[in-house]
Amino acid sequence: MEFRHLGRSGLRVSEIAYGNWITHGSQVEEEAATACVRAALDCGITTFDTADVYAGTRAEEVLGRALKGERREGLEIFTKVFWRTGPGPNDSGLSRKHILESIDGSLRRLGTDHVDLYQAHRYDHHTPLEETMEAFADVVRQGKAHYIGVSEWTAEQIRAAAPLARELRIRLVSNQPQYSMLWRVIEAEVVPASRELGLGQIVWSPLAQGVLTGKYRAGEQPPAGSRATDEKSGAGFIARWLEDDVLNAVARLKPLAEEAGLTTAQLAVAWVLQNPDVSAAIIGASRPEQVRDNVKASGVRLEDGLLKAIDEIVEPVVTRDPSLTSSPADRP
Repeated sequence: MEFRHLGRSGLRVSEIAYGNWITHGSQVEEEAATACVRAALDCGITTFDTADVYAGTRAEEVLGRALKGERREGLEIFTKVFWRTGPGPNDSGLSRKHILESIDGSLRRLGTDHVDLYQAHRYDHHTPLEETMEAFADVVRQGKAHYIGVSEWTAEQIRAAAPLARELRIRLVSNQPQYSMLWRVIEAEVVPASRELGLGQIVWSPLAQGVLTGKYRAGEQPPAGSRATDEKSGAGFIARWLEDDVLNAVARLKPLAEEAGLTTAQLAVAWVLQNPDVSAAIIGASRPEQVRDNVKASGVRLEDGLLKAIDEIVEPVVTRDPSLTSSPADRP
């Protein structure tokens, strides 16, 4: 496993992080989830990403139990706040009340006294940005988080938050966007702004919800037990990638991957990591062998000719529109 700095901070993270968005507490049983976490640790992953909203807060609990007994100083644990976690009018968003109450809930569920990175899961259009950043500053000063990040914020929103963070003397170090060969909406605006301001990208869905593994084929039903068949959580997210033109393009990547000595999934993760603005790529898993397979992308260097060939194949189906980076107009 190789390590990278998180933006321009001094914090180093494993360039492949383990995330439990859809799986823990929902798609897989706890025993299987714990086995995946153990596999991640065995493979050298030290960075773990979750959020209070995942599986209705259960994902944080599962991750906390899976990491129990590990040396805390040897881990980087990330979580997030924004989406609804309760029935009340203040149980969502980025108000001072919700942030200060949510960090305590997350720490309790994770079984730790601090997280290494606390992230605004989306931008809150109904709370003054100053209020949000002041609350994050208090979380840091109370020792409950070391660093602050955002997720799926626009370049304009990041540019507005960065000077406030500097004034409050806290480190805004990261953005967590969706990013893959197929989804490149951050490249035009978010990445340049982040680079200028010292934020690294912790990218989610580098496998485009599993489509870039190559297991889905045009004209065929999704494999039994795959994310596309999981109506509880996964099917809705992956549906947009199951068009024949996308699947045919992904199928054409397989010979390129094999020539490079990689699986299609490893090629997809390695492609994301070629971007120097990416600090870490988050992988998820429902089986330990998926973790062991994907981490082999760490340290892989793809030749320029291969990168060009990949672009020629996927360009007709790539999504690049910067306006697709957005947060809900109303609190959830």
